Amino acid sequence: MYILYNLAIYITSLFLPIIAFFSTKVNLFINGRKNVFTELKKQITEKDSTIWVHAASLGEYEQGLPIVEKLKAEYPSFKIVVSFFSPSGYEVIKHRTEADLVTYLPLDTTINAKRFIKYLQPKIAIFIKYEIWPNMLKELHKSGIPILLISAIFKSDQIYFKWYGGFMRKALHKFSHFFIQDSESVKLLNSIGLDNITISGDTRFDRVSEILQQNNSLEFMDSFAHNFTCFVMGSTWSEDEEILVDYINSSSHDMKYVIAPHRIIPKDIERLRESINKNTVLLSESSENFTGDSQVLIVDTIGLLTKIYSYADIAYVGGAFLKGGLHNTLEPSVFGIPVIIGPNYAGFKEAEELVQLNGIFPVHDKAEFTKLADKLFLDSHFRLTAGKINVSYINKNKGASIQVMNHIRTLI
Repeated sequence: MYILYNLAIYITSLFLPIIAFFSTKVNLFINGRKNVFTELKKQITEKDSTIWVHAASLGEYEQGLPIVEKLKAEYPSFKIVVSFFSPSGYEVIKHRTEADLVTYLPLDTTINAKRFIKYLQPKIAIFIKYEIWPNMLKELHKSGIPILLISAIFKSDQIYFKWYGGFMRKALHKFSHFFIQDSESVKLLNSIGLDNITISGDTRFDRVSEILQQNNSLEFMDSFAHNFTCFVMGSTWSEDEEILVDYINSSSHDMKYVIAPHRIIPKDIERLRESINKNTVLLSESSENFTGDSQVLIVDTIGLLTKIYSYADIAYVGGAFLKGGLHNTLEPSVFGIPVIIGPNYAGFKEAEELVQLNGIFPVHDKAEFTKLADKLFLDSHFRLTAGKINVSYINKNKGASIQVMNHIRTLI
């Protein structure tokens, strides 16, 4: 299987340039990796001490951000290097200042792994949640570099626990320590001979709690949502928007609506705008439009959704009308508001638990959505109670980053 894995990586490297002609995201994926080693060689010298944090994409980075920030504050003499697999993470974070260097992770070949580690020479490597790259882990382990996996969660249907997953099990054994979200994951890791484990919970709870301490004000939202009940619909896909737009068009409530699609594609944004029969404005348009009678705001830019949630009285989080696609429900929840999602939320631990607690509400179709949205608008007690449930849940689950940092201090 290990040979097949390496063959698959090689074949992928051959076909990606062809696919890049038809996909902007793949084009970014390819072009972004062209100068990885040049930049590492230029930015990192032999005298530098580095700490490496790797995230698949933006969501995982936000999950690990409390650790990045604590590392930066506690180890100022170290260069903090953050790598991404996905362009959707790299493109958003590349100009931010939490890390000293932001880069792409090269494709997981043995040669790339050796070169990456040679140039970076990290004191410690920290992987967030799911990122398991066998060749990179193998070379880190051979170099004697401690490797942590944080905020991880495992399921019995993953390859590590199948009869044919031996090479991936070997990859897991390269980790020095696992910081796990739940006891079921511990049992699964124990079943394959791993016991270097701490149940620490999810660092995302620390991250979203820190959001409350930042300045979340946005001038355009102050203008748009002033004195209105505000319904923010975040990270939406077309499957979500079909239901959301139907509700917006038919509702007579005196309410403002914000739609922040997951993908910002001009033709899709225009299609969405044309489907709404209420006065609708795009964020990219001039600010003077917000002083008029616009009832719907479409956010056709990225990086602002977290702050926009702070203005919401009700939130909808998209992706759960797809399989395995639910986006971050903790970001709106931390602001003490109820959250509506689609039906496919199995496997998202916090969503499952908050559904049981009645802070998050799943819907299956337009009729259920309309009934629930109307109740949340009309029944302030019901709305506020659900919001308090979400805040209480987050407060009870904070503290994972403290445990991770305590362990890191023993390694540096």
